[in-house]
Amino acid sequence: MLELRAVTVTYGDVVAVDDVDLTVPDGDVIALLGPSGCGKSTLLRAVAGLEPVAKGSICWDDQDLAAVPVHRRGFGLMFQDGVLFPHRDVAGNIAYGLRFTRLGRDATGSRVAELLELVGLTGYGPRRVSTLSGGEAQRVALARALAPRPRLLLLDEPLAALDRSLRERLLVDLKSVLTSTGTTALFVTHDQGEAFAVADRVAVMRSGSIRQDGTPREVWTEPANEWVARFVGYTSVHGETPDVRMALRPAALVVDPAGAVHGRVVMVAPAPDGVMLTVDTDDWGVVQALGGVDDLAAVGQGVRLRFDPAGAARIPV
Repeated sequence: MLELRAVTVTYGDVVAVDDVDLTVPDGDVIALLGPSGCGKSTLLRAVAGLEPVAKGSICWDDQDLAAVPVHRRGFGLMFQDGVLFPHRDVAGNIAYGLRFTRLGRDATGSRVAELLELVGLTGYGPRRVSTLSGGEAQRVALARALAPRPRLLLLDEPLAALDRSLRERLLVDLKSVLTSTGTTALFVTHDQGEAFAVADRVAVMRSGSIRQDGTPREVWTEPANEWVARFVGYTSVHGETPDVRMALRPAALVVDPAGAVHGRVVMVAPAPDGVMLTVDTDDWGVVQALGGVDDLAAVGQGVRLRFDPAGAARIPV
């Protein structure tokens, strides 16, 4: 089990990671989720041993890792750019991850074949890495990181360089691989969809500190504050008292002639299954709402909206 206790990382006078506590139980996948520059990658690099810790401790099974060099921590690393070795074929790249395990040639070959099957690249061993697509290259990088059976896998934006459709497909595969192998992992991403799809728990970071730590469902349905709510996809917050303050997604308000909320359309934009409206309402202020393909509202037109509580969350002030 990985434990971070009051971890602080600084660059001169700049505090990049500020007093972070985090536990990663064996077999769990924890996502560090936050915007660019929030300190999540710096924290990952500190866990790997690539950044010094100014204060606090990073422990594995109660052993402080401060004096343990990177190559002896037993952690696997996978970054946004898999950085495959161009002079090695696919099998050679994966086998490189086994260089400290002292496996014989036959055992190494068996492990490489096992991993190629695991990541969906059976038969790719002799392929030159220059012939691989971006998605295939990241699968090879994942196989290489998993090859020595690391006790912790560190993934820093591993899918960020891929296009959306490929990223969505690989997310499913990544989750399957991590689950089937029982791998303990720390996964850095700025995309809430990735975090919620892959992780057992999500730690939302801002300005070097963790602002909320919970299951994907908890973070989604019970955001800790307005900033977290907006970051994970709520588009507006309404109400000024703790018991009525609500964060709304567009799905919280739907065009309906019988709806109780009245407003006037100020913007119309196409959406995958209809239209997205920006509406200045009498009671909620300016909100976003969803309309169907037949709800052809125009700017300036009056419209009625139905409130769907499934698209809203209560948040503390």
